[in-house]
Amino acid sequence: MTTSTAGRSATSEEAAAGGDDGPEPAGSGEPAGPRPPSGPWLPSGPLARLGQGLRTVGSRSYWTTPRLVRALTALSLAALIGLGATATAVLGGARDGTDTIGHRAAPQATRAADLYFALSDMDAQAANLLLVGDDQDYAALRKQTLDTYEQRRNQADDDLQQAAQAAAADPAGQRAVQLVLGRLGSYEALVARSQLLEEQAKAPAGQPSPAALDAYRQASDLLRSQLLPAADQVTAANEATVDRVYGEQRDALGTGWWWLFGAGLLALAALVGLQRALLVRYHRVFNPALAGVTLLTGVVLVTGLALVGRTSDHLVTAKSDAYDSVIALSRSRAVAYDMNADESRYLIDPSRAAVWEQAYLEQSQAIVHFDGATLDTYGTRLQTAVERHHQDRSTVPFGGYLGAELNNITFPGEQAAAERVLSAFQEYQAIDHRMRVLRGAGQLKDAITLNTGLAEGQSNYQFGQLGAAMQDTIDVNQKAMDSALAATDGDLDGTTAALGGVVLAAAVALTALGVRPRLREYR
Repeated sequence: MTTSTAGRSATSEEAAAGGDDGPEPAGSGEPAGPRPPSGPWLPSGPLARLGQGLRTVGSRSYWTTPRLVRALTALSLAALIGLGATATAVLGGARDGTDTIGHRAAPQATRAADLYFALSDMDAQAANLLLVGDDQDYAALRKQTLDTYEQRRNQADDDLQQAAQAAAADPAGQRAVQLVLGRLGSYEALVARSQLLEEQAKAPAGQPSPAALDAYRQASDLLRSQLLPAADQVTAANEATVDRVYGEQRDALGTGWWWLFGAGLLALAALVGLQRALLVRYHRVFNPALAGVTLLTGVVLVTGLALVGRTSDHLVTAKSDAYDSVIALSRSRAVAYDMNADESRYLIDPSRAAVWEQAYLEQSQAIVHFDGATLDTYGTRLQTAVERHHQDRSTVPFGGYLGAELNNITFPGEQAAAERVLSAFQEYQAIDHRMRVLRGAGQLKDAITLNTGLAEGQSNYQFGQLGAAMQDTIDVNQKAMDSALAATDGDLDGTTAALGGVVLAAAVALTALGVRPRLREYR
C-alpha cells in the first residue's frame, strides 16, 4: 500500500514521542516520568492493579493512534449491532403484539359474539314455532322458521368448533366452551321435544299445549342461565386479552421509539467520532466507506422510527377505531336477537309475560341505554334522543352498544351506516309497542301477525332491516381493521427483517473496510 506523506509524518511524530505500539526506549526498563511512591501503607492486590490500570488507560499517552482507532471502531461496531438488536426487539415485539390482537384474540372475540347470536336466534326460532302453531295461515312462515333454526344450529356448531380450538391455551375459555358443548345437546333435545308435542297437539297460533310450552321453558331457561352466559364469558375473556395486549403494545412502542432513537444517535456519534479521529490523526478529509456507513445508519434510524410510528398508528386504527366498534356492534346484534326472542316468548307464555317484558327492556337498554327508563317510557325517550342527535350528530344522548359506536365514528361511510342502525332500531321499538297494544286488547292473532310478518311495517321485516344495518356497519369497521393489520403485516414481514439484516451486515463490513487501511500502516 502507498502511504501518503501526511500519514508518514503523523506516524514518525508519534514514534519520536514514544507513542506507537513499538518497543519502549532503552534504559532502566521503567516508564519515563516520575516514579510512583511506594511503601507499606499503599494498597496492594487486585484493587491496586485495577486502579493502576484505570489510571494508565485514562492517561493521554496511552491512547496512541492505533489504540484510539481500534477502540472507536469497536464502539462503532457495537453501536451498530445494538441499533440492529433494538430495532429487531421493538419491531418484532410490535409484530407479535399485532398478530395476537388482529389474528387471534380479536377474531376469537367476534366469533364468540357470533356464537351468542346464533344461540339467541335458535331460541327465537324455537319460540316462533310455538307461536305459529298449527295455523295454516302461517304454514310458509313455519317452514322458513324451521330452516332458519337449522341454519343457526349449524352456525353454532361451527362457532363452537373454532372456539374450542382457539381456547386451547385458555383454561377459563376451555371450561366455558366445554359447558356449551355439553349442554347444547340437552337444549336441542328439549326444543325437539317441544316441537313434537306441539305437532301432536295441533294447537292454534299463540296457544301452545302446556306440555310443549313446559319443554320450551326448560330449553329457554337452560339457554339463558348457562349457554348464553358461557358464550359471553368467552367473548369477555378475549376482549380482555385484546385490551391487555393493546395497552402493553402501545407502551412498548412508545418506549421502543425512544430506545431506537437513542441507539441510533449513539451509533451516529460513534461513527462521527471515528471519522474525526481519522481526520485529525491521519489528516484524511474523506473516508468513503465510513461516510457510506453513516448514511446507511441515518437511513436505518429514520426508517425504523417511521416504522414504529406507522405501526403505532395502525394499531390504534385496528383496535380503538375499528375493533372496538366491531365488538360493540357484534354484541349488539347478538343481544338484539335475544330481544327479538323475548317478543315471541311474551306472546306464547302469558303467565310469565312480566318476566319477558323485563328481559326485553334489559336487552333494549344494552343496545341504547337511558338511565331509569321503563318499558312505558323507553319509546318516548328514544324518540327525543334521536331528534337531539339528528340536530347535532356530535351529540349522542344515550349509552349502550350503539351509543359507543356513534361516539367512535372514524371511517368513510360509517356515520351513515350507524345512523341506519339507529333509525331501524327506533322503528323496531315502535312496532314492538303496537304489538303489545294489540296483545293487551285481546287481538292475539293480529299481534302474532305483526310480530312474525315479513312485510314492510311488520316486526320481522323491520328486524331484518336492523340486522342488515348492523352488519353493514360491522363491515365498514372490519374492512378498516383488516386494512390496518395488512399494512402492519406488510411493514414488518420477513422481507423487512431480511433487508435489515443485509443493511446491518453491509454497515459492519464497510466500517471494517474503512478502518483497515489505516491500521495496516502500523504493521
